[in-house]
Amino acid sequence: MDDYRLGFTGDVMLGRLVNEHQQIRPTTAVWGNVLDRLRALDGLFINLECCLSTRGRPWDRTYRPFHFRADPNWAVPALAEAGVDFAALANNHLMDFEAVALLDTIDHLDEAGIAHAGAGRNLEAAIEPTLVDIGDLCIGLLSFTDNTPEYAADEESPGVAYTDIDPDDESVKEVFRSTIDRILTWEPDLVVASLHWGPNMVERPPEAFQRFAHWLVEQGVDLLHGHSAHIFQGVEVHDGAVILYDCGDFVDDYAVDDRLRNDRSFLFELSVSADRVVQTLTLRPTEIYDYAVHEADPEVAAWSRERMRELSTPFGTEFDREGESLTCDLTNASH
Repeated sequence: MDDYRLGFTGDVMLGRLVNEHQQIRPTTAVWGNVLDRLRALDGLFINLECCLSTRGRPWDRTYRPFHFRADPNWAVPALAEAGVDFAALANNHLMDFEAVALLDTIDHLDEAGIAHAGAGRNLEAAIEPTLVDIGDLCIGLLSFTDNTPEYAADEESPGVAYTDIDPDDESVKEVFRSTIDRILTWEPDLVVASLHWGPNMVERPPEAFQRFAHWLVEQGVDLLHGHSAHIFQGVEVHDGAVILYDCGDFVDDYAVDDRLRNDRSFLFELSVSADRVVQTLTLRPTEIYDYAVHEADPEVAAWSRERMRELSTPFGTEFDREGESLTCDLTNASH
């Protein structure tokens, strides 16, 4: 076949006002005019920033200002219609409506045939990686978060895969090393680490995150799928691997910061040849309005391209322009 085209997004938050609007409009309206592009991908990988349930009560054991929950009656078909193949669940909102809603989310994704990692019925299940087959391409994925330790799974209770992100902590590194080693025993073509890491509205990753990302590449990770900041951060290519430090927000109902523009991001597309060689990374500008994701208009796209170049230049990443998008040739840096 031709090259595999794999899409990665930042946060997909389908609760609150998105959920309300979806009750009175078509299921796929949340994808705006991006739907056809999503469907044309061979694989689609997201961070699901909400639980999928009609049950549970808002978490109140510790202070939580926001609680995100989407009605699975529309949300699950919407994910399926867009062609979502994998949902990262290790984040700070899967337990917003307690364990029953987290377990509902897992059950709904399983019933829809959407792979997931990062949450489970106990610690062992939460940290378990998964495999996704895209045609003949085999992709191993893991999902962890350093947000909201009170949502962490333990040996007997449901929750998310929580860990610190510390390149100097051997116990943290051992958690990741053992998970990656488990994936490598499956002999995948690509290894993806999906990390919900760091605080909100931070423009650049801390130096410790860069060191940790490099260490993950040394362990065998081919792509780091970062998210959490609500704004996109720079892209780095390190030893042939792609590091998306933060993919920003893909769809939500959040208030918009006029300077940081958390309503603007990209659909990150990775092209992999039929013989498993990573070819190009393409960044297609998106923007959120009307509680849906859309292709960015030319003015917004220009802002996002300029901003991404500014953020990526310190990492030595160079982009070419292709229409409204940015592209990065990875062939000279591949393993």
